[in-house]
Amino acid sequence: MKGKLLVITGPTSVGKSAVAVAVTKDIGGEIISADSVQVYRGLDIGAAKPSMSERETVPHHLIDLVDPNWNYSVAQYQRHATEVITTLHQEGKLPILVGGTGLYLRAVVKGYAFGEDAEDELLRRRLRQEVKEFGAEALHSRLSVLDPQTAARLHPNDLRRVIRALEFYEKSKQSISEQMNATPQENVYDTLFFCLTMPRELLYQRIDLRVEEMLAAGLVNEVRGLLADGVSPEAKSMQSLGYKQIVAYLSGERSLLSAVTEIKRDTRRFAKRQLTWFRREKELIWLDLSKYSGNADLVGDISKSVAGYLRQESNN
Repeated sequence: MKGKLLVITGPTSVGKSAVAVAVTKDIGGEIISADSVQVYRGLDIGAAKPSMSERETVPHHLIDLVDPNWNYSVAQYQRHATEVITTLHQEGKLPILVGGTGLYLRAVVKGYAFGEDAEDELLRRRLRQEVKEFGAEALHSRLSVLDPQTAARLHPNDLRRVIRALEFYEKSKQSISEQMNATPQENVYDTLFFCLTMPRELLYQRIDLRVEEMLAAGLVNEVRGLLADGVSPEAKSMQSLGYKQIVAYLSGERSLLSAVTEIKRDTRRFAKRQLTWFRREKELIWLDLSKYSGNADLVGDISKSVAGYLRQESNN
C-alpha cells in the first residue's frame, strides 16, 4: 500500500504557509517545505519563510538546509524530501508537502529521475559568459532549437533556468522536457493535492503588498549582510526573485525604486507561470480563497477532506 501524502500548493503570496500550519494543527502531521529558496540559510525575508512561531507550532522540514553559496539541485531536494517522508511514514505521521516550486513537487510526487551528472559548474560559467558576450536572447534562441517545449515556458531573461536547461542538454544529451514527458504517470504516494488560488487582480495586489512588507522588514539589510558574509552575487540563491534585484541596487546598477518595481513585476510573472504549471497537473483540487469568508472556513473544508482521505486507508 502506498504511503499517504498531503500537498498544499499555489502561486506565490496566495497564503499557503498560514493555511498549511492551520490545517496541520487540525489534522496532525508535519510540514515539508517545497520551496527552492527556503532551503538556503540566511535568505529569510525574501524567501517568505514561515515565522518562528509557525515553526514552533508545527514541525517543519527542509528549511535552512544549506549554505547560500551552495548550488542546491532538484535532485538533492527529491532525495532529502523522500528521506523525510519515509521517516514520517515509519513514525505513523502524515507528511504535508507545502510550497510553490512545481518542479520540486513533481520530483517528489512522481519520482522524477534527475541525473546528478547534469550539474557542471565550468559549463555553467561558460554559458554565463556567453550571455555577457551575445545576450540573453541568443541563449534562449539556442534553447528553442534544442528544447522548444522548455524554451516556450521560459522568459529569455530567466537566465538561471535557461542556462540550467542548456547545461542539462549538453551534459545528458537529452532535453529537460523529454525527461519531464517521461515522468511516470502513477504517483509514488497516495497523494491528496490542493492548490490555493484567487482572482488574478487580488493575487497581484497581495504580491505588491508582500514586496512592500519585505522591504519594511529589512530585505535590503538582509541582502547586504549576506554579501558581507561572503555570499557570491552569482550564487544560485542570490539569483532568486527579490535578492537578484536588491544585489543590483547595492552594486549601484540601479535605483531602489527600479529594483522594487522589477521585483513586483517579475513576481507577478512568476505567479502566472506557476499557475500555468499547476493547470497541467490533473489531480489538483482547486480552492479559490476569495469564495471563503476567512481562512477558518477554508481550513475546515480542507481538514474535512483530509479526514475522509485518511479514513480510506483504514478501509483498505
